[in-house]
Amino acid sequence: MEKLTVLAEMRARTGKESQLRSALLDLVGPTHAEEGCLDYDLHESLDEKGLFWFYENWTSAEALEKHLGSAHLQALPAKLEGLLDGPVRIIRCRRLHAPKSSGGSAGR
Repeated sequence: MEKLTVLAEMRARTGKESQLRSALLDLVGPTHAEEGCLDYDLHESLDEKGLFWFYENWTSAEALEKHLGSAHLQALPAKLEGLLDGPVRIIRCRRLHAPKSSGGSAGR
């Protein structure tokens, strides 16, 4: 099975940034507990107010499909109603190189 990376981009409606941030943060804990979740990291743009991304890594496409069928993801559309400025953009991709080792060269 090939590991899978997902980038999910969302933009908040003006004035709804805090509400969207909160709704997205609520997904992190339950998703981290899912089998097959390697990374599920929420990011917020420093340059564009209200722009958020999830950076996700899954052990397989099957693990991602289970995630998409989870109770917390199924409840998400109702929670996001009125908070988004446009559709959620989902990009599925694969890593082309090994991740940087945690050892690095810092402090040498």
